[in-house]
This record gives sequence, C-alpha cells and structure tokens, in this order.
Amino acid sequence: MNNTLGKVKQLLEERSWTLYKLSVESGIPYASLNALFRKNNQPTLPTLEKICKGFKITIGEFFSDCPPYREAFDRLEEDEIILLREYRKLWTRDKQNVLSIINIFNESKNKTESQ
Repeated sequence: MNNTLGKVKQLLEERSWTLYKLSVESGIPYASLNALFRKNNQPTLPTLEKICKGFKITIGEFFSDCPPYREAFDRLEEDEIILLREYRKLWTRDKQNVLSIINIFNESKNKTESQ
C-alpha cells in the first residue's frame, strides 16, 4: 500500500470509519475509493482534497506527522476525548442532531442562571 493510502487507512481507523462513511463524508463515490485501494493507486490532488474535506482536515494536516487535530487531544480531559472520538464516528446529520441537543442544554442552563 502506498504512503498516501496508508495515511487514509490510518485516519479511517482512528475515527472507526468505514470506506463507505468516507465516501459519504467526502462526496467521492464508494466504487472510486474502493478502486484506489484495490489497485493501490495514488489519489489525484482533487481526490485527496475531497478526502481531507471528508475528514475535516487540511492537506497540510494530512501530510504532517504531528497535525494540530491530534495535538488538541493533549489539552483535553478524558471525558472530552471520549466525546470527540464518538462524535467523529457519527454521520453528518447525526452530528447536527448532537449539536442541537447541546444547544437545548445550554439554553436551559442560561435560563436557569438568569433567574
């Protein structure tokens, strides 16, 4: 497996994502992603940009050995790390639902504090 695909595989494993989930998040057809891995092809730059967009990282973070998205975990509490890891596993629509629930909790908290 070439280095680029190895990095994609590593990011998939870190997030507990399937190739299908990356397909949905990146907008790249599953068959195209699957063919990249089956044939061990190097992705084109536009494809790699879509992959990074799906992972919500920059190209620089993709190629860095110590990207900021990993360094941020050093400053978080254990429960925050667990929450972020689980959040990253969710589908985009489910992430939006989680954020809506958090907003409801915050609104309730703000109402309580202002009374």
